Amino acid sequence: MTAIPIMINGLPGNVATELCRHVAGRTEFEWIGCSLTGPEITDDDITVAGRTVELIRPGGRDAAVASLKRSHPDVILIDFTHPSAVNDNARFYCAHSLPFVMGTTGGDRRLLEETVQASATAAVIAPNMAKQIVGFQAMLAYAAERFPGLFSGYTLSVKESHQQGKADTSGTAKAVVQSFNRLGIPFAPEQIRKERDPQVQQTEWGIPQAFLGGHGWHTYDLVSPDGTVSFSFSHNVNGREVYIQGTLDAVVFLYEQINRRQARGRVFSMIDVLEGGGS
Repeated sequence: MTAIPIMINGLPGNVATELCRHVAGRTEFEWIGCSLTGPEITDDDITVAGRTVELIRPGGRDAAVASLKRSHPDVILIDFTHPSAVNDNARFYCAHSLPFVMGTTGGDRRLLEETVQASATAAVIAPNMAKQIVGFQAMLAYAAERFPGLFSGYTLSVKESHQQGKADTSGTAKAVVQSFNRLGIPFAPEQIRKERDPQVQQTEWGIPQAFLGGHGWHTYDLVSPDGTVSFSFSHNVNGREVYIQGTLDAVVFLYEQINRRQARGRVFSMIDVLEGGGS
């Protein structure tokens, strides 16, 4: 397979940095040595995996992508930036017909999808790139469709813990809550307990110190009206490896869809990636 050219946006952020380390030296990807970054970043470049990567702030991105499209017309962009930049980045990518994989959470998700659907490009958009966790979400969504109201009367408590630098509430937790809503439990996303304090994470949650800077722990507890029945679902991730592999699988999937000319104005999910196609 021809190497897929990719541009990893969001450096010097943790996930973007980890992605660069994973693709360095891999023959199936051609890692472009520049990255769109935020206006608060003052450095002009960063060294990652032995390479110097140019950091492009908003004022220089038009010229940068124009040059990129001339040299790599089939480039795929990967976005792990900041929740506040989600919609603006998507508008920019779509205006320049740049296909992208969006792993950044937050923003107006409906507007995000509408922006892609009105464009000449395509994207894989997912609040969680871990395929196994996406599969778990799909199982809950299936149960909600087949057995609506199954947990009517039950109470739900949700807690999630991520590294201190994660600004927003977990998009995965919000998506799981939606399934529990359909299963009969009224619960608002604002009720999710969001933990970002490393001291609490280590002493109360038991998260290993080595992963305080990169983890995703979620627990969903359900209790029956009379308190005699309880269910607990947890998925705990230490490190970022599972997200990295899922992201790269999404890149390959999107590249194939574009080459088959099946992608104009399409928004794909990680379920599509798991299934190897889309509806």
